[in-house]
Amino acid sequence: MKATFNRRLSLLTVTLIVIGMLLLGRLASFQFDLDTASYLQNSASNSYRQLRDLIPDRGRIFDRNMELLAGNTMEYGIGVSPRLIINKAKVAHDLAVALGDDERHIFDAIDNDKVYVLLARPVSGEVAQKVARLGYLGVVTEPIPKRIYPQGSLAAQVIGFVGGDGDSRRGYVGVEGAYNNLLAGQVRVQTNSQIPFEVNPGDVAPAGQDIVLTIDRSIQYLAETELQDAITKYGAVSGSIIIMDPRNGEILAMASYPNFDPNAYYKAAPEEMKNAAVSDIYEPGSVFKIVTAAVALQSGSVTPDWTYYDSSPYTVGGRAIYNWDRAGHGSQNFVDVLVHSWNIGTSHLSVEAMGPKVFYKGLQDFGVATKTGIDLEGEENGILKRPGDTYWSDSDLATNSFGQGLSITALQMLAFTNVIANNGQMMQPHVRLKTIDGDRVIKAIPSAVRTPISADVAHTIRDIMIKVVNDPAGEGKNARVPGYTVAGKTGTAQIACPTCPEGYETAFQNATFVGFLPADEPRVSILIKLDKVSQFASQTAAPAFAKLVKRLVVIMGIPTDEQRRQLRAQGGNTALIAGR
Repeated sequence: MKATFNRRLSLLTVTLIVIGMLLLGRLASFQFDLDTASYLQNSASNSYRQLRDLIPDRGRIFDRNMELLAGNTMEYGIGVSPRLIINKAKVAHDLAVALGDDERHIFDAIDNDKVYVLLARPVSGEVAQKVARLGYLGVVTEPIPKRIYPQGSLAAQVIGFVGGDGDSRRGYVGVEGAYNNLLAGQVRVQTNSQIPFEVNPGDVAPAGQDIVLTIDRSIQYLAETELQDAITKYGAVSGSIIIMDPRNGEILAMASYPNFDPNAYYKAAPEEMKNAAVSDIYEPGSVFKIVTAAVALQSGSVTPDWTYYDSSPYTVGGRAIYNWDRAGHGSQNFVDVLVHSWNIGTSHLSVEAMGPKVFYKGLQDFGVATKTGIDLEGEENGILKRPGDTYWSDSDLATNSFGQGLSITALQMLAFTNVIANNGQMMQPHVRLKTIDGDRVIKAIPSAVRTPISADVAHTIRDIMIKVVNDPAGEGKNARVPGYTVAGKTGTAQIACPTCPEGYETAFQNATFVGFLPADEPRVSILIKLDKVSQFASQTAAPAFAKLVKRLVVIMGIPTDEQRRQLRAQGGNTALIAGR
């Protein structure tokens, strides 16, 4: 019995072992089937379903009157899934006709078993419709967003352009660059199926925010045409015009030449695409004297009754300083320095009256050689050497007083002028008027960035700037505009030239005029800069200013001095007249 029991136990053990091995094998097989199914499923998904970016419509850009400056349109790409094409020869023939392409080229492109082949990009909407009407399974049209600029080159350097493709698509220069994130919106990722008859989701990514600029299209066009006329008339090689509202810092127009067409930005040279008004620095010359004069009064170093003896040359730090006429003029006063634009006069102010500590502290208060913070891409700081810097010398204290030996942008110079026009307060220059985000409107809030001088000092300098224009012997007399009181200042600056004997060109100068009007209630301030002219600013930039303003006051509806006088006599408030 014991032997029989042992035989049966051994048989049962073997049976259980066999069953266990079968179960383990089955489990392994089952696991293998799962892995195989998963692998096949993933392969199918990867073959027939692809991730694609949903590119939102880029936000539009408008001028202050809602005229479109930058918008969007669609071009298309034509793609094919060769593995879904049965009669490839016929499809190649029909696509060649629709696309205007070589039939053999198309056939070679689709004669394979690939998942997807891009045939043409970009094509117009008309061509895309022809392809869609063919109705071939496996032939798809892919929309491609394109940025358009309906005004062409108008305000191109302010607006900027959009370059790149897909994720690399972004704005460059100007508003397109500075506000790229707001304009671009948020890209979304979507799974797109190429399985026949499977419906793809029709999601659309939210559009970017629209931006309304302070720029006025009509004023911008005026600035650009007048700049071109001035460059042609006076033989300049380039130049800039900026028109602002000094009360709130709004840029009404900003033009520079040469410029470019953002619709074909790839054809433009780099120097054409940059905004010279904010990106190029230059030695401003005598227009800078209004800053020196304001700093001298604000510091208390002089009063409006200050006088000096004008003897030529005036030597400082081993350098001889001359007036523009190379002569000395004997006893002169504070007003004469600006009206006649005496270099020796401002040198006496900086060297004798103020000294380096007071003078450079005043320039710092104005923000000289500091970015204005304008909301445009590519603004430069400028250059100002100070006592203690490696290359600063005593002579810089004199030359800096009349705008030589330091470098600023055209926008910075106009911002300094706005301090005079706006009772001593500098408003933040800006080009965004408001942002539109769906139903929300976010308005720009004008803000003061600094107050370097008092209102009294500003009014004193303003009154002298009026004499610069109105005095028969004033350097700005060619900037007069009938019916309006203009405050202004000329500036003829030597052009730095490292290879020239004295470090400056002798045949050409940069000519600048800055001014604002009506002088007692400024509605607009203007800077005109002409590069490499052979005449003084009084003969070039000043008359160009007058020609521009005669048209500008009509566009902006700025009343004459007499009209404002009559309104006041009737009890009206002329301060409520906004112009633009």
